[in-house]
Amino acid sequence: MNLSEQIMADMKEAMKNKDKIRLNTVRMIKSALMNEKIKLGHDLTKDDELTVLNREKKQREESIADFVKGKRDDLVEETKKELAIVESYLPKQLSKEELEQIVVETIKEVDAKTKADFGKVMKGLMPKIKGRADGKVTSTIVREHLK
Repeated sequence: MNLSEQIMADMKEAMKNKDKIRLNTVRMIKSALMNEKIKLGHDLTKDDELTVLNREKKQREESIADFVKGKRDDLVEETKKELAIVESYLPKQLSKEELEQIVVETIKEVDAKTKADFGKVMKGLMPKIKGRADGKVTSTIVREHLK
């Protein structure tokens, strides 16, 4: 089952169960995917879908941080539920150990030695971990290994 079919099935299930948060979140994801399809002018590839899902995830993480600053606990809880729903469509995230192993392998592949090689490492690394690791965490690990 591809992502579009999964989203439609989840929408129907959320309607039957009268789960408003899940229904609204799935609708937002579907809308974001449709907007991306229109913007690109072709059917979405797996990478395109991952990009959209990661964007949705990041938006919710930023919203949670803003709501915490604004002391809006009611919105924090609702947004955390939305975030969990978005994450359910993303591939399993890499553990820190798995990510470090991939970083070390990539550093060897591109023959990086100094911090100046950071861009080369990230360029080689991102296709390997797309959607499975946070970019900030990844860049921190790369910097640690290039010291």
